[in-house]
Amino acid sequence: MSTTTDNVIHVLSNELANKIAAGEVVERPASVVKELLDNAIDSGADSIRVLVMNAGRSMVQVTDNGCGLSKDDIPLCFQRHATSKISTVEDLYNIHTLGFRGEAMASISSVAHVNLKTKRVGDETGWEYDIRGGKPSDVIPAATEPGTTVSVKNLFFNVPARRAFLKTDATELRHIIITVQQAALAHPEISFELMDDKESIYKLPASSLADRIAGIFGKPYKASLIPVQESTSVVGLKGYLIDPKMAKKNRGEQFLFVNGRPFMHRHLNYIIQSVYSTWIGKEQYPFYALFFEVDPQKVDVNVHPTKLEVKFDDERSVSTFTRSIIKRALNERFQVPEVGGGVFGEEIQGGGTSGAFSFESGFSAPRDSFANRYQRGPDRAGFQQSGVSGLEIMEKLYPSGGNDDSGNQQGGPDNTNFDNPLLSRHQKPQEKHYDRGRGFWQLHDHYVISQTRSGMFIVDQYFAHMRIIYEKALSSTESGLPSTQQLLFAQSIDFSASDFSLLKEVLPTLKKIGFNIQLLSGNSALVSGVPADLNMGDEKPIIETILQEYQSYSGPVKLSHREKLVMSFASKAAIPRGKKLSQVEMEALIDQLFACDNPFLDPLNRPTTVFIPLEDIHKRFK
Repeated sequence: MSTTTDNVIHVLSNELANKIAAGEVVERPASVVKELLDNAIDSGADSIRVLVMNAGRSMVQVTDNGCGLSKDDIPLCFQRHATSKISTVEDLYNIHTLGFRGEAMASISSVAHVNLKTKRVGDETGWEYDIRGGKPSDVIPAATEPGTTVSVKNLFFNVPARRAFLKTDATELRHIIITVQQAALAHPEISFELMDDKESIYKLPASSLADRIAGIFGKPYKASLIPVQESTSVVGLKGYLIDPKMAKKNRGEQFLFVNGRPFMHRHLNYIIQSVYSTWIGKEQYPFYALFFEVDPQKVDVNVHPTKLEVKFDDERSVSTFTRSIIKRALNERFQVPEVGGGVFGEEIQGGGTSGAFSFESGFSAPRDSFANRYQRGPDRAGFQQSGVSGLEIMEKLYPSGGNDDSGNQQGGPDNTNFDNPLLSRHQKPQEKHYDRGRGFWQLHDHYVISQTRSGMFIVDQYFAHMRIIYEKALSSTESGLPSTQQLLFAQSIDFSASDFSLLKEVLPTLKKIGFNIQLLSGNSALVSGVPADLNMGDEKPIIETILQEYQSYSGPVKLSHREKLVMSFASKAAIPRGKKLSQVEMEALIDQLFACDNPFLDPLNRPTTVFIPLEDIHKRFK
């Protein structure tokens, strides 16, 4: 037994305690932006400016025209648990401000270089204060405008492990954009400006909530908003929903607020999504900005380190009320619109929304146990040689019968769509005669079928074309030799701030795929060329869909960022189910499929082909 009398428990130093607190409060540059915005809003400002450098890695600066600080208050601002927001335990259950714990500035200053300039309205001079890694300097006079400017530089300079875990600049900037969006939506009466490396992202004047939504997400949103306003003795709810047809394939535009504070609530989000499910597809997510008004004593905002979650005293009443109001608003405004199919992680009803074809929803046969018993692709070894058609490979794998009268009913040359991406744009297909029993058939405009000596071969046209485009585009990104068709007139496209940030991140890969895109100021870009696999026109929805699907991908196959982007492009460019194909187009599809490295699975490991043995077909008639 140890006989030592040395004490093993000791009080941590303020420096170490602040660094530990920073681990919970300051996760990334966006966390700094959030805390500084909270302070600016609580100061009574009606104009707030946010400037970030290198997505916040180098600097985050927030300037407001609020009440400012006195000389004596400045050092206290950076002490742990020093606050002007609460003073008694009772105040903790009656919070009307965004900040109240008094730990954010201490935490931030412990892992960064912080400079504060402030001046109160009516004071003759302002004040400046520096604190670096928790080590303060003297408060000195400074010439500055009324209000406060806080500059946070070199975040995590003394915690290199935390700095190493930051994501790419584009990812960190998107988190900052979302943080500013939340503050701007909660306070449309305040003007907001956001700049990244001195490039303007948002410049939002004080306005109504509807105008603020349009200013952030684009003018089409304003025309599609559905107002919501209702109250009971327990809770009040107001804000806006969106036309279901504006739903996107990625999350990120769902905003909940309680008493002006943004919060996350899985159950409320689930309720809203479930009500929308009548109008939208499974993997679609509508915009909404909903504001709950609840007695501060009946909602606990102190249950999460970063105050992102809240707990209502009467969760059930709030949930039931929300479902009822959302359902009524949608039912009163809309009839059921058309619903498109998804792409990633789900069965595709009607195939992709191809930019090369008009989408027509069609029959999608389920994969029942009968179909699942059949071969989904034998070993392709020995069929890599050039000059071998897909039909020849099929005949070698599953030899075709010769004289069945149930063959091709078209029997002879057919007319082909020369704009079809299955065919070379510079090669007019030759007329070809298919003898009966050696052609292809299309089942419900979804599947391509060919008989063989020992059974039947079925190809899913959408999955097959996805595989073809995926491998072709992936090869282009590796070789740097994309196939691009120039637009007759370059098209200028406006993006949301978050989409534009994502576009900047993936632009090098998009160019390698075949897009010619030039970034402009003001979240806009000029598109002058698209890949040859896409028909020209509708460049904006094509690019927006690719960005959405790239960002929201959560499929069963682990893909690199490059592969995810190529996957998003392939899902958009592939011919959809429901598109009628000619004999030449079907043959081109099979030829190109069996020229792929992995022709039997699509990029998400779903089967492109199914072989049904003849003996299994015979058994179905016994």
